[in-house]
Amino acid sequence: MNPNLELARAVADAVLYEGYLLYPYRGSSTKNRSRWQFGVLGPCGALESGHGEASAMSTEILLEDVGERTRLGMYLRFLQIQRRLVQRAEGGRFVPVDVLTVGSSEWLAWDEAVEHEEQIGEFDRADLLAGVTVYRDFAAGVETESVHADDGRPAGRVVRRREWLSARITLSARPIEAAGVLVVTLRVENTTPDPGGDKTTAIARSLIATHALVTAPESGFVSTTDPPAAVAAAVPRTAHDRCWPVLAGPEGQNDVLLLAPIILYDHPVIAPESTVALFDSTEIDEILTLRVLTLTDDEKAEARRTDPRAAEIIDRCEAMTPEQMQQLHGVLRDPSSGGVRDPSSGGVRDRRTVDATSLGAPGGEPPADAPWWDPGVDGSVSPELDSVVIAGVPVSKGSIVTVHPSRRADAQDLFSAGRRARVTGVFFDVDGATHVSVVLLDDPAADLHEWYGRYLYFSPDELEPIAATEPGRVRKEVQQ
Repeated sequence: MNPNLELARAVADAVLYEGYLLYPYRGSSTKNRSRWQFGVLGPCGALESGHGEASAMSTEILLEDVGERTRLGMYLRFLQIQRRLVQRAEGGRFVPVDVLTVGSSEWLAWDEAVEHEEQIGEFDRADLLAGVTVYRDFAAGVETESVHADDGRPAGRVVRRREWLSARITLSARPIEAAGVLVVTLRVENTTPDPGGDKTTAIARSLIATHALVTAPESGFVSTTDPPAAVAAAVPRTAHDRCWPVLAGPEGQNDVLLLAPIILYDHPVIAPESTVALFDSTEIDEILTLRVLTLTDDEKAEARRTDPRAAEIIDRCEAMTPEQMQQLHGVLRDPSSGGVRDPSSGGVRDRRTVDATSLGAPGGEPPADAPWWDPGVDGSVSPELDSVVIAGVPVSKGSIVTVHPSRRADAQDLFSAGRRARVTGVFFDVDGATHVSVVLLDDPAADLHEWYGRYLYFSPDELEPIAATEPGRVRKEVQQ
């Protein structure tokens, strides 16, 4: 078993259920009436008919080329809609209803989901160069659960129904010898026919939260987000449609790739403090858990009836110990050293050393026990006085530079390409990175932006020095 794959699978599970069901976890909630937001591959023709999503997703990934030892494995993962219908017994027949009430028990109509993880196969270099096409079918199903009254008479039934699905997966590769990689094109397509009709029919025949885990047992993958310079020069652009590849597994390993329907950074992880799957990765666990605990008994009961996974969330939040709740309050981490400080302990471990003055005392050093998050350490830097050396030229406030955006951090940065700018400050963050703030010279509102601090930020390698004014008292200088 590949331990890196297992670690990546934990993140993939969070992707699989992202947005599945949101607080307050009740089917009657407005926000839970429009679900299935990510990675939806609709049946063929549904997009063109206007009642479904596009049927395919595709991406290009960079696989290290180690000759005949090059191999690639793939696991396709998604959710299949399982429609839960409730029917009341009336005169020898069953009538669909939204809620079936029998005594003190209730059953709600709802869309559940069935997990799928399908191993597509493992392919060698020759397979990839020749091109591979794999077809997979996922069976329809109907399950019926009878509901009886206290006296044993039939009161209704619960019917769970799944539609038949089919998918086509294609892989092909082309070698880039200058970079030592294979550019592998991977495409997943829902080939289920669309019978026409409406959105309800289309979503029942869709692949939901579609993503994939890809492995390279004998080599590894090259980051698409931050490729080495040699690879970036040889492969200036890769194509991605509705999914994004990131290195998965632990930092420093590159043998597992996650193809996600949302944009993630390389080596994403689940915070160890997060012990309950709340289906909302943009929310703060502590706040959301406390909100769950404020639900009334009736609201909790409805959530439990809505979905078994909602019932698990309610139960686990209610069972949290004070120690577990304190853990959700968070920890302070030093990004430079990996050190952690427990806010409740009052202790400090793994202090980040800042090479600068402290507390506004020129020429002084920070206190020996000052952690990097101590507000006093902010006195060790001064964006208006600090400078950074770019191509042998000191750049500080007032310097003139030409902007060449390359980090893809913000699409708006592209509008600054090739334009000249005036530096307004040099910043050093707690990760050790340097950021330069600028205003564009030809922007009519440049003075206004500088007055209220609305700057554009770039890395030093995105700037070309043109001219530099007297930098004044340089307190901190970094060679780039």
